[in-house]
Amino acid sequence: MAKIKRELFKTFINCTPDAEAATYQVLGDDLEELNIEMSANVSRTSNILGENSITIDRYEKTASVEPYKADSGTPLFTFLKGIIDDEKTLDELKTDVVNVDVFGTETSGAYPAYKEEVFVEVTSYGGSTEGFQIPFNVHFTGKRTKGAFNPATKAFVAA
Repeated sequence: MAKIKRELFKTFINCTPDAEAATYQVLGDDLEELNIEMSANVSRTSNILGENSITIDRYEKTASVEPYKADSGTPLFTFLKGIIDDEKTLDELKTDVVNVDVFGTETSGAYPAYKEEVFVEVTSYGGSTEGFQIPFNVHFTGKRTKGAFNPATKAFVAA
């Protein structure tokens, strides 16, 4: 069994959630690490017999994108700058991401993927002399759809 290179698991974010057609941009420029934290909701109980019971009933996933060095020529910059400029809240922060297993079986240029609704939280903006930065968090809602994603055309098709 071969080890999987990190570059073969890609996360694409929809930068135009209000548009009729999604505009996906892959996350990764300037990032040395991107993890989706599962944050399971765990309930532990012990009974009088000394037995332990553990229940995991849901995940509250998040991902932190930091640093994000702003590039004014990208759809992601436009999306994030809009959040800052208009101080967007509630459903204005809703979009989706697609996690793609490029190491999976390819069919007509598409790979196994999950599309999931998320909310984007800009945590700060500004930065150092290295450039304008807009770090942000991605909060997953749990509303996911299995399908396939073509990284070349950036099209998702539900299974």
